[in-house]
Amino acid sequence: MSRIAQPPTDLHALGALLKAVAEPKRLLILHLLMEGVQCNCELGNALDLPPNLVSHHLRILREAGLVHVERDVIDSRWAYYSIDRARLETLRESFASFFDLGRIKQRRPSCGPRTASERVPAREAAGGAARN
Repeated sequence: MSRIAQPPTDLHALGALLKAVAEPKRLLILHLLMEGVQCNCELGNALDLPPNLVSHHLRILREAGLVHVERDVIDSRWAYYSIDRARLETLRESFASFFDLGRIKQRRPSCGPRTASERVPAREAAGGAARN
């Protein structure tokens, strides 16, 4: 069995981040947060979602480290959400390095009927040459 080349990024970390953003509503939340800090009610109004669902999606994004939360200093019942720039940059770099088109190499399979037919001289593969 051949060895797998080392991937250009931590696949477990990339997989966890992709899992967190692999939901359209969470992508919309990130889209809105790219416009600046938002509270739960602003996000809920923009997405037409009840507060509990907005909180659910925000929790997943927070656990992935993509969203930062800050409580209001006057009334801690209010929370303000923003993009964690460093974590988003990590996601962007990991995604870009893994899906870099420059990594695609020319390669032929080492097994299967296609490979066997390539090893057989063309005359034999065609059932023999036309006889003179």
